[in-house]
Amino acid sequence: MAKINPWNERIKRDHLRYLKEARGKSEATLDMVRKALARFEASTGGKDFKTFRREQAIAFKDRLGETDGLRTGEPLSAATQTATLSAVKEFFLWLAWQPGFKSRIRRDDVEYLNPSRKDVAKAKAAKLRDFPSLEQVRAVVEVMPSETVVDRRNRALVAFTILTGIRDRATVSLSLRHVDPTRDPPVVMQDPNTVETKFAKGITTYFFPLGEDLKAIVLDWIGELRNVHLFGPTDPLFPRTSIAVGVSGEFTATGIERAHWSDASPMRDIFRKAFVRAGLPYHSPHTFRHTLGHLMQTMCRSPEEVKAWSQNLGHENVATTYGSYGRIDPHRQGELIARLGASQSEPGDLAAEMAALLARHGGRQTG
Repeated sequence: MAKINPWNERIKRDHLRYLKEARGKSEATLDMVRKALARFEASTGGKDFKTFRREQAIAFKDRLGETDGLRTGEPLSAATQTATLSAVKEFFLWLAWQPGFKSRIRRDDVEYLNPSRKDVAKAKAAKLRDFPSLEQVRAVVEVMPSETVVDRRNRALVAFTILTGIRDRATVSLSLRHVDPTRDPPVVMQDPNTVETKFAKGITTYFFPLGEDLKAIVLDWIGELRNVHLFGPTDPLFPRTSIAVGVSGEFTATGIERAHWSDASPMRDIFRKAFVRAGLPYHSPHTFRHTLGHLMQTMCRSPEEVKAWSQNLGHENVATTYGSYGRIDPHRQGELIARLGASQSEPGDLAAEMAALLARHGGRQTG
């Protein structure tokens, strides 16, 4: 472990404050930068940043290629290596303009932190994402218990996620006032002033048409919160579990309380246990967005429906949905190509309409 250099710590704090206050970077990005700089210091043994030279950059890149990830124990992916180098390079470019460093940090040396073109290509390569089918999600919901209020909350949480595709951080920050169950279909208004939406966007999300059974689970839960537990508009849609000491002296769940979860980790834990109970591999809440992205390809019958589906996921551009969640797995790809070869019919107008739609609403975002 690299020794702590107090001068470096002060400079890192200044840089992180600059990224947060001047650049508006999120806490997740700041955490990534902290890890990147910690890796760099580990490679130099905690040397003062003023000693930075191209030799350090080259040695750091070599070390990254040999580093194992903390969670997987496997070598760092090209994407992680590229992101780490980018964060460290941005730091030293910023540092080169700070008083006391302008004559110490050579910008030419900083350029040696660039990843190879091969690694950049690997980092940008599209990856197949593992996600549950709608049938698997239904199987998970069906075996989830509903005896206690915590059970019913958990079951409604899984059903709500597949019906809306709302991101986990936004879901745990939702209150009852954000959902209008009287609309057909029910609608969720993700107000960025009170909901943790990505990029602080306002998003209107209607329940996807995936079955009255799933919708009933969520609507029954909302009714229970309002009529049985007397929750009001500002109370959480998925409240935190209340914990107390049981008769055996152990902590146990006793119900729900009028408070939001502080983060999405309890939601992910609920999903993990639900999938294990169903005898299926764990799929995180975010993978449900991939499920919905693929359902778009089979359920939508016109470009306008595709646009509405994409917008329901919070995407301004249809190309984002296709790029983030629309990649077809190789087996399905082969089936579709074979079907095209066996078809004798002339291609319809849908392909031309979709091309025009993508041209009008093209662009790139992250999913």
